[in-house]
Amino acid sequence: MRLFFRDQAPLVAVYFLQLFLVTLVYWLDGSRHLNTGLYAGLLSVCLLSAYLVIRYIRNRTFYARLAAEASSTEELLKDKHQTPLAQSLQRLIKLQYRRYQTDLQQYKHKIESHMEFIHQWVHQMKTPLSVIHLMIRNRDEAEFAAIGDELDRIRKGLDIVLYTARLDTFERDFHVETLDLRQVVREVTSSQKRLFIRSHVFPLIRMDEPFPIASDEKWLGFVLTQLITNAVRYTRGENRKIVFYSYCRDEHVVLEVQDEGVGIPKGDLPRIFEPYFTGENGREFRESTGMGLYLAKQICGKLGHDLQVESEAGKGTTVRIIF
Repeated sequence: MRLFFRDQAPLVAVYFLQLFLVTLVYWLDGSRHLNTGLYAGLLSVCLLSAYLVIRYIRNRTFYARLAAEASSTEELLKDKHQTPLAQSLQRLIKLQYRRYQTDLQQYKHKIESHMEFIHQWVHQMKTPLSVIHLMIRNRDEAEFAAIGDELDRIRKGLDIVLYTARLDTFERDFHVETLDLRQVVREVTSSQKRLFIRSHVFPLIRMDEPFPIASDEKWLGFVLTQLITNAVRYTRGENRKIVFYSYCRDEHVVLEVQDEGVGIPKGDLPRIFEPYFTGENGREFRESTGMGLYLAKQICGKLGHDLQVESEAGKGTTVRIIF
């Protein structure tokens, strides 16, 4: 009702202004029939009031819809109105909604085609990488070892591209099962042995019990790979360690990954899960992409896990996954 009164306020103001002017004209012309003027004015006000009441009744649902928020566009389109203005606005909304749906479907098709192209391209690139890896596998020369290291970097870069593209369709590509956390950590660390050897950083698995967890092995493996890559990348010096702990806390299984790296400055901690954010360390370590922790956080959220990071500059970082 408030919106209706605000809409009709100019009409009421103009009406009383013209009523005053007409009365003034008759008064200046010499007419002194006050009772007749008041009676005519009263009849005119009654007619205006009747018009406003009828208009409000016919447009009540229309004004109520304008004043309230619709839960969906479909609900807004279902409303039926009687006045020509409301009906015209309804037709306009339906026309714009159809155009919006058409544009949305076109963009959705383009995005799906683009994602399909990325998937095919990544898989095509992995084939020559595997062939090159087989070609240099038994070569001990330093240059072939360097080629192998670069192949690992390319493979991880392709994995980031692939998993980033799959993130929007995560529900179609995951399978939850009961896993042995200790076994998962061992398999991931074993797959990253070249990275550990090249960087002179060694994994230390302090997991005495085979804690069962409910997760997706492929996605969880990617998360652990990103955490290991970050831990090794930001670790200086030789004979450093990355320690894996697991324990129960409040009926939750917790996995901690502790490194002896440079740590994260306090000012960067609130933004470490933002995409493409590299912070102060990223300016010094040029290989940073700012996507590792972002993807790890997003994947953990979709798997129902919590990812926490504690760090102090110069003293290393602890990343905690709570299952």
